[in-house]
Amino acid sequence: MSAEARMRLPPHQRLVDRMPVLHDGPVPRIDLASWDFRLFGLVESEVRWTYPEFRALPSREVICDVHCVTGWSMLDTRWEGVPVREVMRHVRLKPEARYVLIHAERGFTANLPLEVFLAEENLFAWGYEGRELAPEHGWPLRLVVPSRYFWKSAKWVRAVEFLDHDVPGFWERAGYHNNADPWKYQ
Repeated sequence: MSAEARMRLPPHQRLVDRMPVLHDGPVPRIDLASWDFRLFGLVESEVRWTYPEFRALPSREVICDVHCVTGWSMLDTRWEGVPVREVMRHVRLKPEARYVLIHAERGFTANLPLEVFLAEENLFAWGYEGRELAPEHGWPLRLVVPSRYFWKSAKWVRAVEFLDHDVPGFWERAGYHNNADPWKYQ
């Protein structure tokens, strides 16, 4: 491993060349005819997109490192999708909104402070490494939050709820650290 690669690895991480498939429960079956994506909670008006509407939003590619709490890291992964900041152009938050709770299939949730959610590199991805995202990696839509352990990058995303207080997500309720900073081994 090169010195540059070692410097990009948080503590207790090892490099892998293929993204492992890790999640709780089976891969959900998604019917795009009934699929939607919503922004709700502390917003002036709820926003909702069908899959074709969401895919029509401006998109971009993000190249980032990802780190999993189970000890693996991948460098320079390539994702395509709608930037979080683009999604936020379509909603007006109420002033008290400070946190988000990401809602996904089968009741899965992930929580983030609003300022972490709004980071420039965050993306709602439908593509990975130049191909459509595989179902086991979150198709049709996955949140990608490179600054946090990968459990915060929820698979099978369906909604973002804006809140004035923090609500622990699925893994946080199971004892995982709320902040999930890989550089602090949280």
